[in-house]
Amino acid sequence: MNPRSALILIVIAQFLGTSLWFAGNAAIPQISLLLDLPNLTAWITSAVQLGFISGTLIFAIFSVPDRYSPRFVFLISACLAAFFNLLIAVIPLSFGLVLTFRFMVGFFLAGIYPVGMKIASDYFEKGLGAALGFLVGALVLGTAFPHLIRALDVNYDWKLIFWITSGIAILGGLLVGLFVPDGPFCKKNLQFDWALLPKLSKIPALKSAASGYFGHMWELYTFWAFVPTLLWALGNYETTGFENGLYSFLIIGVGAISCAIGGLLANKFGSKNIALISLFGSGLCCLLVLLIPSFPKGFLLPFLLIWGMLVTADSPQFSTLVAQATPAIYRGTALTLVNCLGFALTIFSIQIGQFLLAHYPTQWVMSTLFIGPALGIFLFRFFQKKRETLNQNLST
Repeated sequence: MNPRSALILIVIAQFLGTSLWFAGNAAIPQISLLLDLPNLTAWITSAVQLGFISGTLIFAIFSVPDRYSPRFVFLISACLAAFFNLLIAVIPLSFGLVLTFRFMVGFFLAGIYPVGMKIASDYFEKGLGAALGFLVGALVLGTAFPHLIRALDVNYDWKLIFWITSGIAILGGLLVGLFVPDGPFCKKNLQFDWALLPKLSKIPALKSAASGYFGHMWELYTFWAFVPTLLWALGNYETTGFENGLYSFLIIGVGAISCAIGGLLANKFGSKNIALISLFGSGLCCLLVLLIPSFPKGFLLPFLLIWGMLVTADSPQFSTLVAQATPAIYRGTALTLVNCLGFALTIFSIQIGQFLLAHYPTQWVMSTLFIGPALGIFLFRFFQKKRETLNQNLST
């Protein structure tokens, strides 16, 4: 199969598979009524995130994406994630079961999102930045989708969400498992090595790329989580209103476009330059948000749309740099491990943001997110210099 055809199928499968990620969020109002429990959003979202962190950690420790055919890992993970997703709709529910099933969905998403990037990297020795731009864009669009549902206020049977998302996730798994053979640059590492993770931590280029990615992740999910709050606090758009839902969808969803555009630009200007420019720009937005109250209301939406573009465009490029910095036989493990640590950071960032919002104005809290981009850029350059010094010493 040629790389372009493979990429199209992987992007479609990635979108279909990651639709499971926020399926529970779209049904939260109905589940809350059923269980007579308000404020389930944080619980259900955190359960998926914790599941994903646990899954990526296990997959990385045992080098699952590198020891086994990644397309079959993708297929099996998609089917198992769809199974646990569907259980919410077919058995009597309790609060504990809902969280358990969402945790398991997140666990097996570890075999979809980073493994999808691994499969793409096996097809693209050149142009990987563009390929991952489209893949991450598919995830971003899926992330934004629940806000569109919220805006439309469509009356639907909540169980239908789980039937549909489980069905299309299995379809996505079949697309990859049956129609996307292992790529020409795929190399298996059949040996299990307990020392692999320490080995990876000694690669300066990998530490440089991972540091930038971690700074990006500190900002990204907290920004996404509080977009509705920003719209309410700075624009008086009620969180339950049509405008808030629609604008939240647009602000998050526009990141899918910037991921794709950033990927195409990376072919010309390099993934490192696109990633650092985007990370610097989003960090600048963190500080500029302090000035929003002094500007006319019409300035808010364009500003947040720009922020929504910059905050996501660096993600696929840092993942590209991670893949390029790692030997092919370890690439899947490296991508999975970096995803694991990055998503772990999001939980701390979101919880700190939630705590600060109870005591300080929204724009002040969001401005503190610049810490992520600032540290990310600093550490990226720090490890890059160490790499350059190491290369100079080896050449002399």
